[in-house]
Amino acid sequence: MPVSVVVGGQFGSEGKGKVAQFIVRSQSAAAVVRVGGPNSGHTAMDSAGHLVTLRQLPAAAISTEAMIFLPAGSLIDMALLLKEIQLLGVSPRRLRIDANASLVTEQHKQVERDEALVETIGSTASGTGASLRERLSRAKFHRLARHEPELQAYIEENTAASLRNLLAAGERVVLEGTQGFGLSLWRTRDFPFATSRDTSAAAFVSEAGLAPHDVDDVVMTLRSFPIRVGGNSGPLPNEIDWPSLAKEAELDPDYRELTSATHRVRRIARFDEQVVKDAIISNRPHRIFMNHMDYVDPRWRSAGTSERSTRFVEDIERRIGQSIDYLGYGPDVTKRSDHVRLKRSA
Repeated sequence: MPVSVVVGGQFGSEGKGKVAQFIVRSQSAAAVVRVGGPNSGHTAMDSAGHLVTLRQLPAAAISTEAMIFLPAGSLIDMALLLKEIQLLGVSPRRLRIDANASLVTEQHKQVERDEALVETIGSTASGTGASLRERLSRAKFHRLARHEPELQAYIEENTAASLRNLLAAGERVVLEGTQGFGLSLWRTRDFPFATSRDTSAAAFVSEAGLAPHDVDDVVMTLRSFPIRVGGNSGPLPNEIDWPSLAKEAELDPDYRELTSATHRVRRIARFDEQVVKDAIISNRPHRIFMNHMDYVDPRWRSAGTSERSTRFVEDIERRIGQSIDYLGYGPDVTKRSDHVRLKRSA
């Protein structure tokens, strides 16, 4: 069946939203599914050239006509969701929310603040983990989307059934995964510096209510320079500072990246293959996108791909044992890495 699953191969912020939007546009996908909760932000560019960051709705919904699904595995912050619905002008005809999706409340956020998760493991304290823990405890007071009056126009009893109908009609569905494989609750080597769920393709398919054999396209996104959120957020091999990156990439000396959800300064490092190799073992990607190539070769804007970027990609391919299929050079620029293939065949 035509299902694409977009996963992050490092510690998040690998450009999953941008890549999911690229797939929706290039393959005329009928629907995009955002799994996970509001503890991470996904960014894509709208038709006017503005960057838009979303934490509840999928970034692939920006400037596309695809149907939007928040499945049973979603965790929903009502205030954030309603703000993003208004921002994108999404109608109930386009957005369907599974009745069994969980809600994130202010009480959940307070629990995470009280547990000092920001200070101890670099959590975003979005309440996502506390809500999920409450759901797993099967507390009778746990609120589901079906219980929220403001969501009734968007509620669907079983979004998996609607997705199944689209697949039966031959339509492509894109699952926009959350965070990165190195943060997986089950798979990380860095526990307890983890998120509150698994972050593999298999987990995303399960959260959407689809079957493993529906998937014909697992797409892994990587960064040329991986990041972790700021603070005490766990090991980051080959960590460097932002002034070093800014100098190499010919950026302003004060250049920094901020996290999408909490606007904290991210930590950054040179590429390390171990987490990516782990991610490849568990996800078996059909395609790999490498984003932030403009950090590697800042002159791409005028000259396109170069010997410098080609050497970088070939080195990464050797280290991870798999080809890089697409290169991302900015928020809206994605190119096939054909220059690498052509160089080898020559």
